[in-house]
Amino acid sequence: MTLLNGKNNRKYEISEIQANEEGMKEFLFTLGCYPGETVSIISQLASNLIINVKDARYSIDAHLASAIIVEPQLQAQTAPRLKQELVEQFA
Repeated sequence: MTLLNGKNNRKYEISEIQANEEGMKEFLFTLGCYPGETVSIISQLASNLIINVKDARYSIDAHLASAIIVEPQLQAQTAPRLKQELVEQFA
């Protein structure tokens, strides 16, 4: 899914940057948007998103947000539960 389809106050991991325009990928890299990095949407106003990357906030338009391919990160409460399930499964 793209960051444009994301929800506010959720953490996502960037899996890929799909930029067809020259310089777009490089610009997103300067913001810290590259595969493996965590990004979250602070708010959405009209066609702009306020995002948080590496403890910095940026405003990007819908075109840039649609070039950022993301996967949802596990919620903090989910990880310990999954760990416990794995421990029980292999015990």
